[in-house]
Amino acid sequence: MENLALIESFSEFKDDKLIDRVTLMAILEEVFRNALKKKYGSDDNFDIIVNPDKGDLEIWRNRIVVADGEVEDPNQEIELTEARKIEPDFEVGEDVSEEVKLIDLGRRAILALRQNLISKIHEHDNTTIYKQFKDIIGEIYTAEVHHIRHRAVILLDDEGNEIVLPKDKQIGSDFFRKGENVRGIIENVELKGSKPSIIMSRTSPAFLEKLFEQEIPEIFDGLITVKKVVRIPGEKAKVAVDSYDDRIDPVGACVGMKGSRIHGIVRELGNENIDVINYTTNTQLFITRALSPARVTSVSLNEESKTAQVYLQPEEVSKAIGKGGYNIRLAGQLTGYEIDVYREGVEEDVELTEFSDEIEVWVIEEFKKIGLDTAKSVIELDVAELVRRTDLEEETVQDVVRILKEEFED
Repeated sequence: MENLALIESFSEFKDDKLIDRVTLMAILEEVFRNALKKKYGSDDNFDIIVNPDKGDLEIWRNRIVVADGEVEDPNQEIELTEARKIEPDFEVGEDVSEEVKLIDLGRRAILALRQNLISKIHEHDNTTIYKQFKDIIGEIYTAEVHHIRHRAVILLDDEGNEIVLPKDKQIGSDFFRKGENVRGIIENVELKGSKPSIIMSRTSPAFLEKLFEQEIPEIFDGLITVKKVVRIPGEKAKVAVDSYDDRIDPVGACVGMKGSRIHGIVRELGNENIDVINYTTNTQLFITRALSPARVTSVSLNEESKTAQVYLQPEEVSKAIGKGGYNIRLAGQLTGYEIDVYREGVEEDVELTEFSDEIEVWVIEEFKKIGLDTAKSVIELDVAELVRRTDLEEETVQDVVRILKEEFED
């Protein structure tokens, strides 16, 4: 009963952990074997009998009886006189099994045993948590804000597991209060030492895809397929959807009546502007749809360089480029083509690269990033708008505009 009472005191915290009694007893055996090795130098001659049903274990030490005064290894051998105190009829050469009481190990050893047991159970718990979250990478998860730090928000789930939402995985407009629930996807799980590090993301395209799966029954049921998702978190996203049933309008089903279905997703993502697009294997048509809301006049493809020349009416160009160049950038990511826009019917325009003698190449590249690759495309916008869209200083933009205007005046 001494062993049982001590084991119960060791395992009193078991019920709060992710561990069953059988596993606990296996850990107990490992812990006790380590303690025996430390005390006696070896555990080879010890039998540990585990009874998980009773929550008990017995430790038996096996030694060989030798004549008095001939003991060379006290752990492996026992003098005849000592052996006969256990059983009076023992003879030299026989095996003696003697039960070891935990209390005999001493108070300090028992405290060390308990600490080692707690450490092993934490290690087991961490491995279990790691496997649990590894299995749900890419899935939506909800946890509560526990602590707000400069570089991350620390979340706790219902079981007390710590989840990290780094600053760069948060949407720009995200604002959290302690105690509120936060949704995101489990993006990564790593074991740092023996502790699992669980990373949540709200900026991943996979989060938007999973929100569609949750909110749109036809996607959940497999009637509509999400082909690809691209996004600039908190600003704009494009989602290509398809259906193998001609009777289903995939875009209409995703958006819902007056946007009713997609509204909850938009709100979750900080009013991120979401374009839902009908997927097609017709590349020219797909690029045309991807540049929505702009109306494209024609598309010319270069399959080898994966580039597309898109022609639009002058008034449609700004729509194709979009605020901050987001629309054209996302359209390129969605279709896999580098898209260049050209004004239909506009004559005597000049490529910006023609001005590389007067305008530095890196400045030209800044304009091209937002879809402005001709002189007139730059001149048509005012300086303030150009400064806002690019990372250029106002003085630099003014110099560029002056150079371009002189070309046309000449």
